Amino acid sequence: MKKILALAALAALSACSNPAPAPDTETATASDAPAAAATNIAADGKSSVGNFKITDKDGKVYMEEDKADGTYVGSQDGKVVETGKWVQKDPNTFCYTKDEKDPKEVCNTEKVENGVWTSTNAKGEVSTVERVGG
Repeated sequence: MKKILALAALAALSACSNPAPAPDTETATASDAPAAAATNIAADGKSSVGNFKITDKDGKVYMEEDKADGTYVGSQDGKVVETGKWVQKDPNTFCYTKDEKDPKEVCNTEKVENGVWTSTNAKGEVSTVERVGG
């Protein structure tokens, strides 16, 4: 009986001393990716969520609020002129879809050069963007 207890104790002790196997990195899933990869980062390196002053190629000024829920509201002279959904695909690609019949996603290329943030549409028209209030 003493031999059986000694063997059982030895088996239990050796089981506790084995390290746990390392996780298999080849079987990692997309859900294991860091949450930071899904964060919306604008061309200026800050969050895409916020309020922005946009001056188009003709000098017209619009205010845009990009909300955390993926929607936006655009206004001019204090009146709402456009609403829709937005997505920041990467810091240089901002896409939006207007709330309208048969909506189409439109993507602009954005960059900051010499301290000036610009957004260029598919037609090559350039607008300047300024973050307002933060």
